Amino acid sequence: MQLTLEQLVVPPGTQVLLKNIDWQTFEELLEASSETRKTPRFSYSHGWLELMSPLAIHEFDKNIISDLVKILLEELDREFIALGSVTLKSEKAKKAVEPDECFYIQHESVIRGKERIDLNVDPPPDLAIEIDITHRTHFDNYEKLGIPELWRFNGKELEILVLENNGYQASEKSRQFPHFAIKQIIPQYLEKCKQEGRNKTMKAFRLLLVSIA
Repeated sequence: MQLTLEQLVVPPGTQVLLKNIDWQTFEELLEASSETRKTPRFSYSHGWLELMSPLAIHEFDKNIISDLVKILLEELDREFIALGSVTLKSEKAKKAVEPDECFYIQHESVIRGKERIDLNVDPPPDLAIEIDITHRTHFDNYEKLGIPELWRFNGKELEILVLENNGYQASEKSRQFPHFAIKQIIPQYLEKCKQEGRNKTMKAFRLLLVSIA
């Protein structure tokens, strides 16, 4: 029996795990999903396909952290491309993942203007972000796809992982922003946003960056 997206029901805040899904079937499911698809999110590893539908708080945290990173890059006058939950995949590695957010920074000029990202020829994003309230982040997928830096936010704390010798190591500093206390600043302003509102928080964050500079 052929599997279709219409058969899959993934309520918000839950995951569905399917086994014995070959790469061709996975590709067909991706193709069947429209470019406007928001959920479910896909993660694939050697025949195992996970589908996840996020909660509202997950999406809120994702958007605010992403906005903070964009402001930081703007104030540092660094060109970047944010690709959201674009599907990052490698048939050779039999791995695929859709991060909550990802950024091309150092390699921005390499993929500028491209309509599709092919990790067989294109570099991976320089930074990926996962909101991991349920501890579901598949570190191995990110490692095998060569993502050099991964941020994981568990609802309270931000973990920074940097790729060294094909594996992730926890780090106190971000390679992308080594001169900023990212682990403290991002959660602090995320919480501030929940208490005081988005616009007020983003203005305060810009002022902070100006004062540091």
